[in-house]
Amino acid sequence: MSRRLVIEADGGSRGNPGPAGFGAAVSDPATGELLAEVAEPIGKATNNVAEYRGLIAGLAAASGIDSGASVEARLDSKLVVEQMSGRWRVKNADLRPLVDEARAAAAGFAAVSYVWVPRAQNSHADGLANEAMDAAAEGRPVRLGAEAAGGGDRPAEEAPAPPSGAGAQAHAPAATGWASPDTAPTRLVLLRHGETPLSAERRFAGTGDVELTGTGRAQARAAARHLAGSGIEAVVASPLRRARDTAEPIAAGLSVPVEIDEGLRETDFGAWEGMTFGEVQRSRPQELQRWLSDTAAAPEGGESFSAVAERVAETRDKLLARHTGRTVLVVSHVTPIKVLLQQALLAPPEALFRMHLDVGCLSRIDCFSDGPMLVRSVNDTGHLDASEGA
Repeated sequence: MSRRLVIEADGGSRGNPGPAGFGAAVSDPATGELLAEVAEPIGKATNNVAEYRGLIAGLAAASGIDSGASVEARLDSKLVVEQMSGRWRVKNADLRPLVDEARAAAAGFAAVSYVWVPRAQNSHADGLANEAMDAAAEGRPVRLGAEAAGGGDRPAEEAPAPPSGAGAQAHAPAATGWASPDTAPTRLVLLRHGETPLSAERRFAGTGDVELTGTGRAQARAAARHLAGSGIEAVVASPLRRARDTAEPIAAGLSVPVEIDEGLRETDFGAWEGMTFGEVQRSRPQELQRWLSDTAAAPEGGESFSAVAERVAETRDKLLARHTGRTVLVVSHVTPIKVLLQQALLAPPEALFRMHLDVGCLSRIDCFSDGPMLVRSVNDTGHLDASEGA
């Protein structure tokens, strides 16, 4: 029976991209003994690159202890866990070499499993990564006792205590990515855009730049009235016209600009664009059935829900990094909003097919930097009651 090892790995970037670093620790789950730890600044990089570097370093450290062990890798990056588990495709060209390197590093072990954990349960690796980010920002080596930057696989009992200052904080819980641990959430108010000609006829509307109808514009004004004085501090919208036209009267009423984020665009429905569900069912029945049964399946020439989920998760994390502790209005489309809700609930991807969101509806999520996300409301349309003719 092979030995079991646990890797805790993390990475982060201050600015995404910005000064970045990673940390990893290897322990024996039977005894709780810390066997190795490593941290390293990597200059300017993104959160995702740093997360992968942390995993690769953790796998290398574990291999130095027992290359034939069974390993459980624990990370607070959903992206890395899902890609390494083979459930999400790797679409970012910059990440593909890192994914290949991580898979090669994992190949020699008896088995490797990848487990997502909340940031609060990944505090050791968090602390190492934060010290590495400090070192990257300050242009210095990591200060972890006798360990120099990137050099540390020494057992903990052989390493002297870290010096005072930043190095002394390396083992304290500290969240990477978008915030420090706290109990005050970043609040996301999710608004689906108003009615369009395609939504009125229940047609697939993806990346086509359709306009709002008169009813859709009235819905946007109703949302603006409802959200006035609600404490919203930032408005972020999809680049598609129907989302921007919904966001603009709200932002104007709040005296804030509309930030445009490409990651919030709707799914690309490819050949299905402008078709009804019934039309797709009659003309492409097998393609539709695959799409309904597998979130990795895509319409011809289009984008799968799995790909959208990966894009939206990365966008959400960047948004939280920019607006930590604030209340943010996110004006987007039915699929990205469903994805945000599904991921907040830790529901399976198939839950996307079990949600209904009306045009102009509001949903709310509280995002805590040191733990879970809390869904507070879904598909709230109460503010639209007086929108007709407004």
